[in-house]
Amino acid sequence: MNRRQFLGATAAAVLTQSAARAQRPAVRYGVDLYSIRSQGWDAFQQLDYCAKLGARVVHFSEIRFIGSLEEAHLRKVRAHAEKLGIEIELGMRSICPTSSAFDKSQGTAEEQLTRMVEAARIVGSPIVRAFLGTSADRTGPVPLEQHIENTARVLRNCRSRIVDAGLKVAVENHAGDLQAWELKNLIEAAGKDYVGACLDSGNPLWTLEDPHLSLETLAPYVVTSHLRDSYVWRTPEGVAVRWVRFGEGNVGIREWVRKFIELCPGKTLSHEVIVAQGRPYRIFDPKFWAPYQNVRAHEFVRFLALAEAGKPLPDLPKLPREAALQKEREDLEVSIENFRALLKELG
Repeated sequence: MNRRQFLGATAAAVLTQSAARAQRPAVRYGVDLYSIRSQGWDAFQQLDYCAKLGARVVHFSEIRFIGSLEEAHLRKVRAHAEKLGIEIELGMRSICPTSSAFDKSQGTAEEQLTRMVEAARIVGSPIVRAFLGTSADRTGPVPLEQHIENTARVLRNCRSRIVDAGLKVAVENHAGDLQAWELKNLIEAAGKDYVGACLDSGNPLWTLEDPHLSLETLAPYVVTSHLRDSYVWRTPEGVAVRWVRFGEGNVGIREWVRKFIELCPGKTLSHEVIVAQGRPYRIFDPKFWAPYQNVRAHEFVRFLALAEAGKPLPDLPKLPREAALQKEREDLEVSIENFRALLKELG
């Protein structure tokens, strides 16, 4: 190859790489309002704050954050978000009628989900985020498999309303309720044409699961996400897990984001920043395993490998209320700064 041919080939390669970058969808990043759950702001104040952070999406993960499902209020919130150039995602809590997290006082699961579908249509949300329950539902008089079937049945009962509204229900892997394969089974049992996953990157660790495994399993079903970093380490009793600011964990969150962008193009990455004390898992106590009888050994060792690489973290200090409120905002703001720096590195 002569010099002219070499330069031509180099230029062609650069143009090809540039074209590939140009074809990549812009990363949609947002804020799950649980990140600022303690601030006491109304929907409009929360939107204004998120706009200052440059968020493209604001994820109202619970009804309390949007304040009311009255149509007039929802239309005002939608108008304010549109003025700020922000897209809204709407969410609710448990839709499993047998879960300890389900609020029976608000009506049947079908009634609650139907109200949320209509609210999402009004406010312009393409999804309704929901979940089965918590880690408490892995034990008790109702087997987890029955909780999964009960949740799938609720979704099937509401299918026509969801489809007619042009929405999807995004079921989250929430607070230790489901491992990735269990959530996949729920989605398949309900119908993946109108049900998908709200993939939380922090919650897998509460089910003894590597978040990378969760992403690999659920990527084809993802419709939105909660982005949270974690730190995990070995203890004399077993393992401890702590949620931390984005970029300060040891679970490979940078690579997780890169893979998410590749495997779930165009899907929202919403920061749900929760900085909390370590959560112990006494894995050497036989009684500990009662909620985790169906955990797969070859998957558990991936979680354990993360812990083996960690070092113990000191307890977090207790803060007075005003300092705690300020730190909650700082945790989110620092996380977004670290995320933006990562995006620059990824090109």
